[in-house]
Amino acid sequence: MTEFEKMIAGELYNPADDELYELRTKAHRLCQDYNKLYDTDEEAREKILRELMPNADPDMYLQGPVYFDYGINIYTGKNFYANFSLTILDVCPVTIGDNVMIGTNVSLLTPVHPLKWQERNELLEYAKPIIIGDNCWLAGNVTVTGGVKIGSGSVIGAGSVVTRDIPPDVFAAGVPCRVIKQIQ
Repeated sequence: MTEFEKMIAGELYNPADDELYELRTKAHRLCQDYNKLYDTDEEAREKILRELMPNADPDMYLQGPVYFDYGINIYTGKNFYANFSLTILDVCPVTIGDNVMIGTNVSLLTPVHPLKWQERNELLEYAKPIIIGDNCWLAGNVTVTGGVKIGSGSVIGAGSVVTRDIPPDVFAAGVPCRVIKQIQ
């Protein structure tokens, strides 16, 4: 099994692997290229996104700047919108449903670092996927950690840190994020 296959499967892997290094370097370069463009450079921005995020629906708008680890592990539905400074560390798949809106400075972080210092010292890590359902809104400065599923129709309040699953059709907020109320 390659380090890439281990990474996607959520197993311990070595991120210093040559193939992973090349994939990250390419994604980081494409992010920088995208971030340098004006909003009005729509054709050039779209071309970069097609290469950076081949598994994303083309019907999206990313304000920029964007920061992705790989890009190839991001899957989006239709009408995806993200405001300034979106960070997605897509070591494992990040799946974003239809009609999802993301506020400024949101981070979707799949990597998990081992608790055992021996494994960290060997530069090993693993990751857990993130799934965001349809019709969700993540407000500004939200952080979502690996292994989390956010149910369709839910809203995550500004500044929240989402460390566990959120059911559908709720407003949730806080550190750690918790359900505040059902959305009627």
